[in-house]
Amino acid sequence: MTRRAVVICPGRGTYNKAEIGYLARHHAGRVAPLDAAREAEGLDTLTALDGAERFAPKLHLRGDIAAPLIYACSALDAGALAEDIEVVAVTGNSMGWYTALAVGGALSLVDGLRVTTTMGRLMHDAMIGGQLIYPCTDADWRADPNRRAALLATVAEIDARADHVLRLSIDLGGMLVLAGNGAGLDAFESDVPRVQDRFPLRLPGHAAFHTDLQAPVAEAGRAALGADLFHAPAIPLIDGRGAIWWPEASDPAALRAYTLGHQVTEAYDFARAIAISAREFAPDLFIVTGPGTTLGGAVAQSLIACGWDGMQDKPAFQTWQEDGPRLVSMGREDQRGVVT
Repeated sequence: MTRRAVVICPGRGTYNKAEIGYLARHHAGRVAPLDAAREAEGLDTLTALDGAERFAPKLHLRGDIAAPLIYACSALDAGALAEDIEVVAVTGNSMGWYTALAVGGALSLVDGLRVTTTMGRLMHDAMIGGQLIYPCTDADWRADPNRRAALLATVAEIDARADHVLRLSIDLGGMLVLAGNGAGLDAFESDVPRVQDRFPLRLPGHAAFHTDLQAPVAEAGRAALGADLFHAPAIPLIDGRGAIWWPEASDPAALRAYTLGHQVTEAYDFARAIAISAREFAPDLFIVTGPGTTLGGAVAQSLIACGWDGMQDKPAFQTWQEDGPRLVSMGREDQRGVVT
């Protein structure tokens, strides 16, 4: 029996100490085309970076290193799915949009690496602003509209202060990723209570992604990445607005314009992308490709936020998940075999 699946590609922050050797463990025989592309550009191969003796944060968390490593793990995971899985749609979180383009056929595997590496390098070199993350639900992932509204009001108030910049960067359903300059991030950290012993949490090596601070990066990306790289997708793609790019009905020029424009400089609504993927495609499985295991929580919170299958909180999700699992994280060894 065919299993219908939405594939979800992770973004930055998912290749960490535990992920060293991910490509070697799962894709040793499939990474060669990507290594060859990097060698041709005079760059270290992904095999060498992934095969490092130990995880080095100053190296592996750099945008121009982390992005291609995450891309390779994710894109190759998507290509390793079992034959009985029919991918009905693809989406991604933040940088994962570039991977989704390749998984969905709008970029070739090698061109997807080129786009990801170029944008990761441009953002790393510019390093404009930063990001932090903060929860907007309770401990059981129940929606709290008043809390969310209050947090966004705080963001707007800080952003209005002289020399402060603070914006919503990514909506993860139960978490808000905020981005801004140092003054804006510092002000938010001092104005909100510390919760769960870790939030607000700064994201190391991250710039102010998905805000207008990245306009110079977007412009440089458009200059570096030509229209010939992009094609209409072979599988429906769901972008960071929740818009669907349908096969044979998508303009490659418009797809490029979104990818190297709005997607870089405007807030990324991951929660809406997940809601649309559920409502429009009603898959049997939601498959989060590797590396890492953290995006599964955001997918679950986003499904709860949209009331998918009547879920309203974490216990309801856990009950729903017992039948399957229906949300599979390929970065988890106990779940990977369900879909490979």
